Order: sequence, then structure tokens, then C-alpha cells
Amino acid sequence: MTDSASQHERAQAEADVVSRHLPPGYTAEHVAVTASSDNATTPESDPISPSEPQDSLRLQGGDIHREIFKIGARSKLGQRSATFGAPTIRRSSTLLPPNHVPASEQRAPGGFRRQFMQQRKGVSPVSNPVTRTFVSFLALYGDFAGEDLAESVDESEAPTEDEEEAHPTETRPLLGRRKSTRRPIKPGDAGTTKSFFTLLKAFIGTGIMFLPKAFNNGGILFSSITLITVSLLSCLSFHLLLVCRKRYGGGYGELGLAIGGPKMRALILGSITLSQIGFVCSGIIFIAENLRSFLNAVTPGPTVPVSTLTLIAIQLVLLIPLALIRDISRLGPVALLADIFIFIGLFYIWYYDISTLATSGIHPSVQLFNPRDFTLTIGSAIFTYEGIGLILPIQSSMAEPSKFPRLLYIVMIIITTIFTSVGALCYATFGDKTRVEIISNYPQTSKLVNAIQFLYSMAIIAGTPVQLFPATRIIETKFFGERASGKKSSSMKWKKNGLRTALTVLCGLISIVGASDLDKFVALIGAFACVPLVYIYPAFLHLKGVARSPMVKAGDTVLCVVGLGAMIYSTAVTISTWIRQ
Repeated sequence: MTDSASQHERAQAEADVVSRHLPPGYTAEHVAVTASSDNATTPESDPISPSEPQDSLRLQGGDIHREIFKIGARSKLGQRSATFGAPTIRRSSTLLPPNHVPASEQRAPGGFRRQFMQQRKGVSPVSNPVTRTFVSFLALYGDFAGEDLAESVDESEAPTEDEEEAHPTETRPLLGRRKSTRRPIKPGDAGTTKSFFTLLKAFIGTGIMFLPKAFNNGGILFSSITLITVSLLSCLSFHLLLVCRKRYGGGYGELGLAIGGPKMRALILGSITLSQIGFVCSGIIFIAENLRSFLNAVTPGPTVPVSTLTLIAIQLVLLIPLALIRDISRLGPVALLADIFIFIGLFYIWYYDISTLATSGIHPSVQLFNPRDFTLTIGSAIFTYEGIGLILPIQSSMAEPSKFPRLLYIVMIIITTIFTSVGALCYATFGDKTRVEIISNYPQTSKLVNAIQFLYSMAIIAGTPVQLFPATRIIETKFFGERASGKKSSSMKWKKNGLRTALTVLCGLISIVGASDLDKFVALIGAFACVPLVYIYPAFLHLKGVARSPMVKAGDTVLCVVGLGAMIYSTAVTISTWIRQ
């Protein structure tokens, strides 16, 4: 009795799925119940009231899809009338063939052919996890209706010619699958702890090393307030971006396309490209200055044997081969080692600054506010919060994305504390002697400081290809399209290699120009490229796509105007200061 009840429930569930995809008002119920009734009449001789369900044979091609309507008709049979009175014979599963198809599935449309193909080709439903029945396909289609399911594969996962010419089976589409260079969407599986450390690393990069000089430019009190204000505004912008993502889905560029159109998407991708190139160039300059101080400390001569320009050129020799790597995950072990070096440098900075302040006190040249160069602090502070490009990908990677906002706010509190402590402690320790490459302020006769200088430089070199990768992919897509692959076309592969080489050389040339004054270069990148990404675009997207009440719209408008004003003012002042000096 239990088995028959479960079969009846399963039949009813299948009927519910099918009914959602059939035209209303038609049924095959009278055929399923009284298939050989003597009183049956033809559709022409039996007028049917419009309020009553009509025979599905009245539809065009009704005899062809008759069996589909019978699925719903059979489910309406009584549980007793749908079974035989004879006892059920239970068969052992060990006596069934490995590709056995139950009779209930054979009765479904295409069931006999499906069983024949599975027995002929040895296709097992367990090893071939596709929809096995027509009803299963409809259920799958109904669950995912309206979603963007344009699955694709990477170049390294593209099907080979042997796979494409394989013998056709029932499960192979007649026209083949649409090929694309986009990766398939995978459900997130990262836990809270893993996402926490990923977020932490996303925000802690080269920008933290520029904060001591930023505190020198703005003063210890003004710079601390600026960092906290930037952190709060960044949290607000991140919240607006997550709200837009919740409604529209997709990444940053997709949100711009869905809400603002193709021009908005191009604007967002352009800002991302500029900001990433700026991060790479500032890193190259920092490495060159840092290595120059290292060589000055370890070489016996009175002068450094190489110049900053030479060190930039040497970096390009190392970076060009790294920029040609397609699978950026291959740099994972190197990036992990780089993170360790960065945190070693931070711990040493905290140790030395706190111990020096405890014995010698605050440097006498420390100011609360520097009216001359305080605008440089704003751009540098925004530059430091460089992780907005990874906010949405990290949320997508989580098994429980609903926990992401709370996790993000916790990480923002932690990194703001770290940023403020590093900038304030270094400036309080060295005062107006604070340099842009802050590690050069520490005792150059110490072997530990020399080791930190060298290891920190290597850490930034290892992270440079990762920072350049988004800009490279955006530009490649613009020039060659999304589906352009170098796996089967050597000419396309070398075109992409040439583009990546040219982009790396361009970063080197920009670094040569910016090497004359690194802190102003960092402030310029933060003001011109990072302000729109962090403050203007999220508020604009929320205003156009989500905001409904006048209060919310006013808040979004104010944030857009303030962000635009800060970008124009900070950029103009930074450029004028750079030219004047």
C-alpha cells in the first residue's frame, strides 16, 4: 500500500510539472478513464460547453501530443482504481540489467527509444547525469526560466576535434553547443573564514605603504579623519552596489549594462582599466625606489650602481613573460608567498614604531593639519581602498552570500584600523622625514630591514601580473572579441601576446613619468580613476535602477555630486601641485 501511495504521489508531481506547460482548457481525462467506453462520442456529435474542459484532440496535432495530456489524466485516477487487485511481485534489483529503464519511464514520450539507445550504447543514467525523461526536462526548464544560463568553456577546456567528431548519441544536440570563451557559472562553495581572509587580502596591497607619506601631506589628525570618512563612504557605496547586484545580478560591468546601457558599461570597464594600470605603475615605481634603497644599503660604494630607470627596465624584463600567462591561478603559490612577505613587513613596522615612540616620543615636526598638501591625502586614502573590483566576485564565491554584507563591514573595520595605525605610527615616528618608500626610513644597517626591503619588492613583483590581468582581459575583449581564442589560431595567440607586451611596456613608460614624484602620482590615480569606481558609479546605478523614494534618490544624488566634485577638485589640485613643484 505504501509503494502504491508513493507512486501515486510521484505521478501527481509529474502531472503538476507537465500541466504548467500545456494550454489550459484541454484534457485527455475521458480517454484515460474510459478508453474503451461504449458511450464515447466523437467531438463533432457532442457539443461541449466552453466552461467544461475540451478534448485535447481538438487541438492542432492533437493525436501527436496525446500521450503528454494522458500524463495528467492518469494522475487523476483513484489510487485503488489505478492499481490491479493481484499481489505485487517484487523483483530483486540484482536481477535487472545495468541499463534497466522502469516501465513508468518507458510510458513517457520517447521512452522506448530512450531505453533502446541506453541498452545499445551502454549509457548509464548514473554516469550521464542529464534529464532522463520529458517530465524531468520540463521541471528543469521551469526552475531556471529567466536566468542567464549561457554556459561556456575556457580555452584550455574547449572540446577537441576528436570529441566533436565522436559518434552521435541521443544526448548530443543536433546543432552542437554554442561555443564561448566565458567560463561556466559555478555555485559558490567558500566558507565564511575563507572569504574573510580573501577580503582582507583584497584590500591590503601596495597602497598601505603610501599611507605614511599621505599622513605627512595632510597631518596626523586630518589624515586619520579622512581615512575613517573614506571607509564609511566606501561601506555605503559597497552597500549600494550589493543592493543593485541583488536585484539585477551579474558583475560590475553587467550591472552598468542592465541599468545604464552599453555606454555605462564601457565607462565602468574603462575606469577599472585605468585604476588597475595605475596600481601596476605605482607598484613598479615603488619597487624601483625600494630596490634602489636596498642596493644603496648593501653595496660598499658611495653611490648606487643602478638608477631608478634601469630598475624599471629590469622589472619589465621580468614582467613581460609573467603577463603572457593565461591561467592566472598558476601564480597562486607565488602570490601566497607574497602575502606572507607583506605581513612580515607590517609586523616589523608596528614593532619598530611602537618601540621607538615608547622611548623617544612623537617626532617634533608632526602636524595635526597640513594646509599646503592636504588634498594629496584624499587621493592617496581612496587609492588605498583598492578592493572594490573584488567585492562582487568574492560574494559570488560564498556558499552563503547572505552573510557577505556583515563580513564586509567587519573587514572594513579591521583594515581601517590597520591603515590608520600604520600611517599614524610611521608619521609620528619620522615626522617630516617620512619617505614615500617607508621602509627606507628604517635603519639601513639592519640585515632584517634589508631582507624586508628585498622580500617586499619581490612580493609586489609577484602580485603585479595579477593586478594587470583585469585590464589586459578588458582590452583584449575590446580589440579581439569575447570568443577570440589563441588555442587553434597561432596568429590570434601572437596578436594577444603582442598586446600584452605592449601594455606592459606602456606601464613601464608611465612609471618613468611618475617616478619623479610617487606620492603625487598615487594621489592622481586615486582621485581620477578610483573615485568614480567607489563613489560615483555605485550611487548612479542605485539611483537609476533601485531607488524609489525621494529620500533615497536625494541621497544617491548627493553622493554622486560629492564624488564628482571631489574627483575634479582633487585631480586639478594634484596636477597643479605636481607642475608647480
